[in-house]
Amino acid sequence: MSEFSDHFFQTQDGLRLYARDYAGPDDAPVVLCLHGLTRNSRDFQELAPVLSEHFRVLVPEQRGRGRSDYDDDVSRYALLQYVEDVHGLLSDLSIERVAIVGTSMGGLMTFALNALHPGLVTRAVINDIGPEIADVGLNRIKSYVGAVGPFADWNEATAYLKSASVDIFPDWGDPQWAGFARQCYIEHDGQVIVDYDPRIAEPLTAESNDTESETLWSLFAAMAAVPSLLIRGELTDLLTESCVAKMREVHPDMAVLPVPRVGHAPMLNESGVTEAIHEFLTA
Repeated sequence: MSEFSDHFFQTQDGLRLYARDYAGPDDAPVVLCLHGLTRNSRDFQELAPVLSEHFRVLVPEQRGRGRSDYDDDVSRYALLQYVEDVHGLLSDLSIERVAIVGTSMGGLMTFALNALHPGLVTRAVINDIGPEIADVGLNRIKSYVGAVGPFADWNEATAYLKSASVDIFPDWGDPQWAGFARQCYIEHDGQVIVDYDPRIAEPLTAESNDTESETLWSLFAAMAAVPSLLIRGELTDLLTESCVAKMREVHPDMAVLPVPRVGHAPMLNESGVTEAIHEFLTA
């Protein structure tokens, strides 16, 4: 497995944020991997080494997640703040152009980064998200964010995760569930806890889905100029087929890769998916 180095950088409001940096070949172009709402850099621990054969791969952890600082002001747990943070990382490293792999919230960040910084994004892989977020999926996410654990041990954490997510990954075996638990949780003071600030849930309750969707569609419109690959879990409850159809109207050249028997969101290590991403990014 490709080695990565730890990179820490300071935000304008004084937080210390973390990113994994997979160096890649000398002077390689950069791929930025952006995780979902409650996740962290470990979500890309299989994809990033593969991509680092041809790219430098940066995998930041947003504020309130993983090894990045938690924020005392929960109002800053917001999409545009995360976008500003990531742009700060790129500025810190003097990077002016990137391809992006964005999962869920990371996909929405991709829309915003591209719209706010024209010319920055060269290619985009959007994992199971669109400008319209289905209520059923959004409500499922709101029901558990910030309300999970702590667990007595890894067995209890894994059992909970399997019970909560078996509909998303119906074909997984015990080793996959155990590995997934290690991606989502950490040990702390003799317990297993979520690897994020539970307060990231607080701003979610204030958001209006209709207003959000209108804003996201305006951001997505700018993606029409960016070569894009949309990945959609066949069982997803967040990205509807009607939304995908509308996205293709806005961005007719966007490729779509369905992932069978997987919900929200594909792990990107499913059969053929890593290869498809690699092929798309190196085209």
